[in-house]
Amino acid sequence: MFTASVLTLFPDAFPGPLSVSLIGSAQARGLWALETVDIRKFSRHKHASVDDTPAGGGAGMVLKPDVAAAAIDAVSPSRKDNRPLIYLTPRGRPFTQARARELAAGPGVVVFCGRFEGLDERVIEAREMEEISVGDAVLAGGEAAALCLIEACVRLIPGVLGDPASTMEESFEGDLLEYPQYTRPRVWEGREIPEVLLSGDHAKIASWRREQAEKTTKERRPDLWAKHVRREGE
Repeated sequence: MFTASVLTLFPDAFPGPLSVSLIGSAQARGLWALETVDIRKFSRHKHASVDDTPAGGGAGMVLKPDVAAAAIDAVSPSRKDNRPLIYLTPRGRPFTQARARELAAGPGVVVFCGRFEGLDERVIEAREMEEISVGDAVLAGGEAAALCLIEACVRLIPGVLGDPASTMEESFEGDLLEYPQYTRPRVWEGREIPEVLLSGDHAKIASWRREQAEKTTKERRPDLWAKHVRREGE
């Protein structure tokens, strides 16, 4: 069973949105499991301190290596369960749909939520943490990013979503963003559903959707479009 273990200073942030809708239902049915670990409990300081000033000076505080390592080792001693140890940080590699699929196919993840100015680099190196970013923006901590990563993985586990096909024609599958979606009423505030979608001609509908996906990707994500063009030319 896919198991997500989250190391955090704020365990009350979980399960949050992971407890609702199909994701929450799947957890209740035993398709995946969530564990939260309070990093602060591994502090030996009398005031449960978990951070200290940056070596070399500078603003903010840094998570202490001894506390962080103790928390990690308590969850995944010697990394024997083969779950990737992920540190969520703006400087990490971008999180992708492809990586979500790889993680979803495995036994789960151990996710470390950073805070303050970050985590002592020695822990990242010593525990061989995979650094991942969920976007080019800085958050107050890794909790929101962890929710994002876990949901992206869990929804890909067989049986979580009602229709498996719903994960095949969506953004980032085949390097394209998803085509526009419509539903009834046929006319809303003077705006009509494109006629081709009401034609019943599945070949024309598929062609229109492909064109729209390509147009949207080219306009909004030139990086993905360039990747798509390269792949098509291979």
